[in-house]
Amino acid sequence: MIALKWTAMLVAGGYVVLVAGLYLGQRHLLFLPPAATIHPLPAEVGWPEAQEVTLETADGQRVVVWQVPPPAGRPVVVYFHGNGEIVPWRADRHRRIAAGGNGVVALSYRGYMGSTGRPTEDGLVKDAEAALRFAAEHYPQSPLFLWGHSLGSGVAVALAARHQVAGVILEAPYSSTVDVAAMRFPIIPVRWLMLDQFHSDERIAAVKTPLLIMHGEDDDVIPIALAERLFKLANNPKHFVRFPGGHHIDLDDFGATAEALRFIAEALPR
Repeated sequence: MIALKWTAMLVAGGYVVLVAGLYLGQRHLLFLPPAATIHPLPAEVGWPEAQEVTLETADGQRVVVWQVPPPAGRPVVVYFHGNGEIVPWRADRHRRIAAGGNGVVALSYRGYMGSTGRPTEDGLVKDAEAALRFAAEHYPQSPLFLWGHSLGSGVAVALAARHQVAGVILEAPYSSTVDVAAMRFPIIPVRWLMLDQFHSDERIAAVKTPLLIMHGEDDDVIPIALAERLFKLANNPKHFVRFPGGHHIDLDDFGATAEALRFIAEALPR
């Protein structure tokens, strides 16, 4: 009986330590900015047409965007990357977007490449507001499209729920980050403890603009079932593209950018 009691105490103590560690380190698990010293210039990653601009957010942080102006009146894609990425790592995609006759404003969140502050859900939304405001003020005749990948999908939904835009593209999205966490840590009460829950499922009803969702069927980071859940909650017009064999960050190998450019062309006002 004594051995059983001690075993139970050790298990309970280990569980408490695990929960405490996850709670204290949760933002390090959710936000994974690469080393701050990684900050190339656009020309160094083969995108010399892009210009780096620093914007000020509503709470006084300074965030970097890489941007290419659109041809007169053409769309601008405001792009929000994933949690472990930086803007240059998607330079090939951004070049293809611009080559399709569009402008690009690609945001580097607070705490990521060149941007001040530490990432939080509220902070990333403020960063996105600054990027959207920049695009709207500099290109007032251009339709604005939001494209969010992975973590950035929640940022895009939060923004689209507040602002009327021409269209929204969500790549590898989730219903909420807490749904993702609950699947990864089923024995942890994450719904009580998680600080940054990015509830796209609660915001998507306020998005009243054409919507494209793209997801890989073999995504083992954010299961496609969570994207399907979000899609069911979304308003029309909406379109879901599944990529058999697609994973989390390789959807360009299956035609994701081409799908997005087609969606933009079809969503433009006639």
